[in-house]
Parts: sequence; C-alpha cells; structure tokens
Amino acid sequence: MAKKKMHLAQFLVHGPTYHSLAMWRHPETAARNYDWTQPELYQHIAQVCERGKFDMVFFADLNYISDTFRGSLEPSLRYATQAPEHDPMPLISFMAAVTSHIGLGATFSVSHHNPFYAARLWATLDHLTKGRAAWNVVTSLNHNQAANYGEERQDTDARYERAHEFIEVCQKLWHSWDEDAVVMDRENAIFADAGKVHRIEHADTHFKSRGPLNVVRSPHGGPAILQAGTSPKGMDFAAQFADALFAIQPRAEDAATYFTAVKDRMAAFARKPEDCKILFGMQPIIGASEAEAQEKQELHNSLVPLDGGMAILSSHLDFDLSRLDPDEDMSQREEPELQRLKTRYRKASGEPMTVAEVASRHGQSVGLPQFVGTPDSIVDQMEAFMATAGGDGFMLSPIYCPGAIEEFVDQVVPELQRRGLFRTDYSGTTQRDHLGEND
Repeated sequence: MAKKKMHLAQFLVHGPTYHSLAMWRHPETAARNYDWTQPELYQHIAQVCERGKFDMVFFADLNYISDTFRGSLEPSLRYATQAPEHDPMPLISFMAAVTSHIGLGATFSVSHHNPFYAARLWATLDHLTKGRAAWNVVTSLNHNQAANYGEERQDTDARYERAHEFIEVCQKLWHSWDEDAVVMDRENAIFADAGKVHRIEHADTHFKSRGPLNVVRSPHGGPAILQAGTSPKGMDFAAQFADALFAIQPRAEDAATYFTAVKDRMAAFARKPEDCKILFGMQPIIGASEAEAQEKQELHNSLVPLDGGMAILSSHLDFDLSRLDPDEDMSQREEPELQRLKTRYRKASGEPMTVAEVASRHGQSVGLPQFVGTPDSIVDQMEAFMATAGGDGFMLSPIYCPGAIEEFVDQVVPELQRRGLFRTDYSGTTQRDHLGEND
C-alpha cells in the first residue's frame, strides 16, 4: 500500500526574525551577511523551495511593534521580537517572477480593511501568479495593532463574525464576473459582455458593497485560502473556508486532538476532510550526526535571551508577563489570556513548566517542536508525529537564514522522497493543485 505523501510549506517573515529570536544573531546567519530587506533573498528562498517541490512559501505578518511587555517598545526592538516587519505583499510578485510552480502565500488581516480592496488585491495577485496565490486570512489579536488603525480590539466572537462576512463579500466579488464575460470581439468593439458582469448588492451587519469587482474573473476563482485559528471560532472559520490550515502544536497528542476537531467540523459545511489540509509547524535542526545536531540545538537555544522570550510571548498573548513571578507554575494561572498555554507547553515528561521556561521555549520556536538529528532521524520524527497526529504535512521554520532552508531541501527532502513520503515532481501548476494532490 502506498504511503500517504506529506505536504510541505516554508514559513517566512519579511523581517530579521521568524519563530526564532536567535535567527538574526545566529553565527550562520551572520556569516552569510544577508540583507533581509531586499527581494533577492526571498527570490532565492522561493527558488530553493521550488527545487524542493514544496507546496508553498508563506509569509506571516503583524502590523505593530508590541509594547505589551513592561509597557515599553524597548524589549521588542532590542530583541527583534517579530519587529520590525516589512509588508510582505510586494514580495509575492517578485517571487512569482522567478518561479513557475510553487505556491506563494501571505497573511492579510481582515480586521482593519475593506472587503472590496482585499478582493481586488488578491484577485490581481491570483492573475499575476497564474493561480499560485494563497491568502492567510487572520483577525487581529493585539491591542497595539488595533490602535495603529485608530480602533479598539474586539473579542474573538466579534472578530470572527466580521471575518465570515468579509470573506463572503470577497467571494461574491470574485464571482461577479462570469467565466465567459470577456469576449474580446474586436470586430464588433465588444470587450466584455455586460450581461455577464453582475452587481453583488451586499448589505449586511458589517459591510455594504455594490460591486462588481473591477478585476476580471480569475481562472482559479480567487486565491487559495489559508488559516491558522486555534479557538473554536477560528477552527469553524477554517472548516468552512480554508484550503489549508497552519497549526502550532508542540505535542503530537495535542495535535491529534486538534486535527480531529477541525476535520469533524468540516461535515457541518458539506466539505470533505481532505478539502482542508492541516500542516503542523516544525523547526528542523539538522546535523551530520546526532551529536552535531544536538550541539546546533544547544547553540541556537542559548542565543534566545529570557527577556526576549518574555517580550514575544507577551505580545502574542497581549498580556504583560512581567506581572508574574518567572519561577511560578504557568499552568496554575487563571487569567483568560493564559489558558491556551496550559496545554501547549509541557516538559517531555508531561510536567508543567514555569513562566520563565515557557517564555524561553516560546522565544526559541513560538511553540513549534524542534526536530533534531540527522536527515534520516528527522524523517523518522516527522513520520512518528504524523502517525500520532494524523496531519497532512508540515510548516517548516528555520533556525537561521539563509542556510537552514537549503539544508532541509538538500538533505531531508531526498530522504522523504526515497521513502515515498513526498512528491518527486509537481503534478500541477497552481496552489490548489498542490494541496489537492494525494486526495
């Protein structure tokens, strides 16, 4: 019986750090003297990942510099806790221009934008990439981001209620042009058949939009939709709309629970479980030997300052961890903002962790499990995680850049292919083609 093949996505940020706060100061990063502000780096990464036959490269994005930890911007700026972050959207076209198959995804929050603008932007990108665009739909969690737009942060239910309507408006706009609306009849001077271009006349709780979209219909019906929700509302949103879902679960047992919860929800929206792929995060640390890999892990983790971990975790929780004793048991805290950490972070033994231990772990990988070893043993770990979690693949995050992504493509991908766990070539050309393989 053929083995189930994995899907792979490469996590990126248009900034000096991704999930690892050590990344910008790691000796391997410094040795390559790269400039994260320039498009050539990301074009190179896209080409490397396309050579590795990845489903996609994907940018996370935040529109703020956090002052949550200690009420100051200083820790975020000092430790580069996902700050600064330049806008990733312009990079999509740069990367598309030097590749032909790999999917190109980016985060774009619906919380502070209008659906018409978003629909127009993503329809245009879908055309420019020839169907390789993927929109990671998020809502904004942090009060700093809301304040940058002159708004108040909303609770989870309100954010996702608005997000549902936002996507519904976008879908109406993407379909406001029939597939055969453009006729290009030069002899009779008819560019488009007006009878096949429709107003949407949307008017509901949050939005009004008359339409139609002033972008011709994409042959792919709009971009692929990505999501990364962990709340019940977020999982409902993914189950209804997403083509793929990114999830951070350090423990395979918890990943299995999450995987089942999302797949079970899909039936309520008349979708098959395979219609939404779930990719779990991982941080590969590769060595020529197990000892070398462990040395690389120790070096990397030692480069994450405790205050940096406290700052990035405070930002992601929108809760100031300086209010807590670093040595107290995080699992005993009752604050609503901290509840999801009670199951996310545990020692290998299953014991709870202190506030400081949780913050350090978060600064190292933001909760992604570190898979450490030789290429063979990393594939073993990937197989074991999937066997327990039931996932569809992995979202990869490097410990230094450039360098770590190339190592995975050159050393781990061939072993995945040798075992029949990953494609040896693309069977299609669009993002949905890649995600739909192996169904």
